[in-house]
Amino acid sequence: MNAARRGGSAPELPGRPGLAPEAHILVVEDDAPMRHLIARLLRENGFRATGARDGPEMRETLRHADIDLVLLDVMLPGESGLDLLRELRGKQPSLPVVMVTAKGEEADRVLGLELGADDYLPKPFGRRELLARVRAVLRRARPPTATPEAAEIHGTIRLLRFDGWTVDMARRELLSPGGAVVDLSGAEYDLLLAFLEHPHRVLARNHILELSRGRLAERDDRSVDVLVSRLRRKLEGGGGTAMIKTVRGSGYIFLPQVERAA
Repeated sequence: MNAARRGGSAPELPGRPGLAPEAHILVVEDDAPMRHLIARLLRENGFRATGARDGPEMRETLRHADIDLVLLDVMLPGESGLDLLRELRGKQPSLPVVMVTAKGEEADRVLGLELGADDYLPKPFGRRELLARVRAVLRRARPPTATPEAAEIHGTIRLLRFDGWTVDMARRELLSPGGAVVDLSGAEYDLLLAFLEHPHRVLARNHILELSRGRLAERDDRSVDVLVSRLRRKLEGGGGTAMIKTVRGSGYIFLPQVERAA
């Protein structure tokens, strides 16, 4: 999909008659032809889709609709996509966000990941790549169903505890030592689970990608480093105990003892 000339338009109406929606996607894109094209593609593939051309329209949609994922362009009039991402992470930290960036803009990609984006999509992109990334982020964000395969992997283990923290795998929730739910993106949760399942072992970056079932934001070393930094801030913020140690030239190691409980 290549971007056309910029233009304005009213937000598209969500959904399509007779189609059972898989999820409701908010497309924040000021290029009207591009916005309409993405929304139509999503609807043709089982999603609901609503378009917004800027920050005010995004906020208005979020006030009146249940949104499952935001597809957010970096280059927007007025407030940039990165500004809106900061706002979303402050108000709705668990809402999945996929950033759309210009091809080759690594600085925007890295900053987006550091600010809490779940994934990014460089322009120009193909239809299959767009759908694959949207579905992957939604899978990470949604609690898994209780399948026989999941039961085989985890057995009767439901809780993982470390240094006063608790992960409830059934709910995909992280609880602080004080009992508060800590918001994690799907990628951050998968990364934490990879560490908890292999404590006291040095994990190389490519091994972390394999252990997290390939569902981290992007398959490169820089993305893993950014996600580790995000997770480390949430676990160690405010001068807490160091939990994730960087092993120079090798990877990372999770230091606390991990206890498993049903």
